[in-house]
Amino acid sequence: MSNYQIAVIVGSLRKDSFNRKLATALAKLAPAEFTFKQLEIGDLPLYNQDDDGQPAAAVKRLKAEILASQGLLFVTPEYNRSIPGVLKNALDHASRPYGQSAWAGKPGAVMGASVGAAGTAMAQQHLRNILAYLDVPTLGQPEAFVHAKDGLFDDDGGIGAGSKEFMQKWMDKYVVWVKKHAG
Repeated sequence: MSNYQIAVIVGSLRKDSFNRKLATALAKLAPAEFTFKQLEIGDLPLYNQDDDGQPAAAVKRLKAEILASQGLLFVTPEYNRSIPGVLKNALDHASRPYGQSAWAGKPGAVMGASVGAAGTAMAQQHLRNILAYLDVPTLGQPEAFVHAKDGLFDDDGGIGAGSKEFMQKWMDKYVVWVKKHAG
């Protein structure tokens, strides 16, 4: 049996983020050979190509954690019909300098939660476009535009009963995806 380390990138810095809670709850649905690690992106400096030759310690750490993983999970809110700036900054840092992307070839998936009924559909579509360019094979189905409402999470921080079957099916597909594409 192989072990799979999954790098989780949450596109929100908010302490009580629905998306951070969702990422934590999702990890509980995975099989034992999968370990999920939420990566820190809030301490990254703003991307500046002039720094490519001497990246900050936080950038080196981020790239090393991505490279050490066998898969990626992006869980993000939607800001102004797109991805949050902090997520775009992390994507840019870990893809540079050109030709040295930490993302390339890592199987990934995209999910997000929002208080709006449409979930994070636009942000997810924008993120999928970026990931396609970064050579991240991304799980296409099932899509998960999660409505953050009462009952989404249970009292123990897991997925609530009303969403558990869907989320488990999503996780099962993700596990197969990672195992198929992990190098």
